[in-house]
Amino acid sequence: MRLIEESGTFDGILEQDAAKLLLNAALNEGVAHAYLFHGPDGVGKLTTALAFAAAILGDTSRVLRRSHPDLYVLEPLGDQIRIGDIHALRRDLSLRPFEGSRRVYIIEHADSMNPDATDALLKSLEEPPLYATLVLLADRLTLLSETIRSRCQVVPFRSLSKNAISVWLSEQSQGISDFDLLSRASGGTLEKARRFLDPEEVTARCELLELIRSIYRDKSFDGLCAVQKVLDIALLHGNEARSLVREEVDDSLTKREIEQIERRAGRGAERKYVIEVVEMVTVWLRDLLLTINGAPEAVVNVDFTSELIEDVSLVDSAEIESAIGVVLEMRRRFDLQLQEALTLDAMFVSLRRELARR
Repeated sequence: MRLIEESGTFDGILEQDAAKLLLNAALNEGVAHAYLFHGPDGVGKLTTALAFAAAILGDTSRVLRRSHPDLYVLEPLGDQIRIGDIHALRRDLSLRPFEGSRRVYIIEHADSMNPDATDALLKSLEEPPLYATLVLLADRLTLLSETIRSRCQVVPFRSLSKNAISVWLSEQSQGISDFDLLSRASGGTLEKARRFLDPEEVTARCELLELIRSIYRDKSFDGLCAVQKVLDIALLHGNEARSLVREEVDDSLTKREIEQIERRAGRGAERKYVIEVVEMVTVWLRDLLLTINGAPEAVVNVDFTSELIEDVSLVDSAEIESAIGVVLEMRRRFDLQLQEALTLDAMFVSLRRELARR
């Protein structure tokens, strides 16, 4: 499915009516110097940013290939955007347009900027060149400073509807039969929906959900073994990211620079997976709470409905609410860039204590 039409409009973007309305108005009335697209991962922020850039620069084909000389896309290779990344962007920002009258800068995962990078970007947001438009993409608005937010036009993105994802999955037509079930399990993002097209990803998800269940079901549950299993899978994701970087790296870079880029890419992929695991734990606990309270139709892991019903006799609402509080605190620790192994271990120990009292 092609998400950006050749005309460069937003017609091919799934839903996001509020965002499209704001951006169409900008294209008709005059583009501002900075925008902040915020909302869940996998709902179309980057796709929309590229469509917006294509409309500004008037060349959809080269923008989609990211080969337009007046398009700059900053994608963090690692768990943070660092000051060196912003310095490189600012150097490019000093260049006048090569074609036309505009330049567009897209910063992916802007909420991963460290404090030094944030301060460096602020200087460009305060006095941007008249020809430049910066588009910041963020999953979590609260991780960006108020000063950054105040200097951008904020464009909200929402989780996609079950129907939109169901239609998207049906268009993939790769032997999938139950589009409705999978669209509910995707949690409103295409990122997760795509994983249901990969048998290995489906198997990994099922294994992880069984690991989460074992916290309160298995009397011999070992937190350290659970941590190691998560880290082993995270390492596989990291190795894959490093391999991709190795294939695409610029030959003009030194061996040390290439190694640094590979290391940051792998580190970022590993950290992203661990955070996804923490979020999966949160979703499972909320599904349990919904099932206990008689609302199984609202659960996300709908393909595990029978398992959720089976588990309600093992935990109560108060225990689950306490456990959710534990996981949310662990998620906050990841935002503070604390060490993954220690944080995971603390999470599993605390969850075991809250959920395995019977």
